[in-house]
Amino acid sequence: MPLTDTSRNEIANSLSILKVIAGVVLLAAVSWEIIGGDHTRFSQSYLTVQLVVCILFLCDFFVRWAAAERKGRFFGRNILFFLISIPYLNILAWSGADLPRYWAMLIGVMPLMRAFLALYVVVQWLVDNKIRRLFTAYIFTVVVFTYISALVFYDYEIFVNDKLHGFGNALWWAWMNVTTVGAEIFAVTAIGKVITILLPTLGMMMFPIFTTYILQEYTHKKESDQ
Repeated sequence: MPLTDTSRNEIANSLSILKVIAGVVLLAAVSWEIIGGDHTRFSQSYLTVQLVVCILFLCDFFVRWAAAERKGRFFGRNILFFLISIPYLNILAWSGADLPRYWAMLIGVMPLMRAFLALYVVVQWLVDNKIRRLFTAYIFTVVVFTYISALVFYDYEIFVNDKLHGFGNALWWAWMNVTTVGAEIFAVTAIGKVITILLPTLGMMMFPIFTTYILQEYTHKKESDQ
């Protein structure tokens, strides 16, 4: 029996709520793992959390795929969501592969990006105005990306950067770079240098959107007063 539009919407809303919860849990778990971990290998508790979250993301993908009217088109458009939902770290752990921490960290970020996309969609739902939605979504992107960048920077640099003394320094470094001010902490690793380029680039992209938002709000208020 084919699903009605109402049934599809109910399924989509339920899955979206679960994805948001899973995304928050995964972000909290990876934060705890990086800030309080040993920076050599991921703990079994974190791998378990990531496995559960990835299974939920995969279930979401397959349920939506089954409910889609054009399954081939849906799969083609959402293949990226499928690829970043696979629990690669768990697969590597089960296979017995001894992957260096710096590679494992990059692989472990993939499900976190899936969680970010789920949260991003919810933020867009909460705002009805198109310009406000764009502005709110971009602010959300900047905040989350900056925080994740601080986590990755801290994990890669803590043992090789003499000026990095804790996660607070990494968070301060990330925000100083995204605001294009810069910080006295300079990246040593290749990943740290890449993030150093990405953060101010993201920050510079924010100013036109912020200007557009202010102009739109001013124009709307002026038209309302007339």
